[in-house]
Amino acid sequence: MSGKIMITLGEIHKHSPCAEGWRKLLKAKGKTCADGDQFPLSDILDTNDLDDCLWALRCTPESYHGLWRKFAVWAARQVEHLMEDERSKIALDVAWRHSNGEATDEELDAARGAAGASARGLSQGRSRGRSRGRSQGRSLGRPSQKTQANS
Repeated sequence: MSGKIMITLGEIHKHSPCAEGWRKLLKAKGKTCADGDQFPLSDILDTNDLDDCLWALRCTPESYHGLWRKFAVWAARQVEHLMEDERSKIALDVAWRHSNGEATDEELDAARGAAGASARGLSQGRSRGRSRGRSQGRSLGRPSQKTQANS
């Protein structure tokens, strides 16, 4: 496999791209319909936008899934300092190892489940705190109706 991610218009078309992005890409490639000619995925950045290019990653052949996972782990590592639970960081390590064939699907599923439980637990704790605040007449820094009526 080369260093570039290659894709075809046919692979993109199978995933039902948005009409506007599809028209731009066809025009840029000088085509009127999908075909099997490969081109670098990065070409999409020349005519469309980053969102379209990232969306097109889902259309890539399975042989690129390890590379795609590495990109996802890299992106998550950019905000790793914000992760409050070690299980989320461990999930990143397992995902990276999985992309290299060094962790099993079962290990990946277990790490994903643990990180998800961590995120749900943190989210529920914050929700309970916000609910208590609302029940006391506070919501997002706005005065309660009772306070407004007394002003």
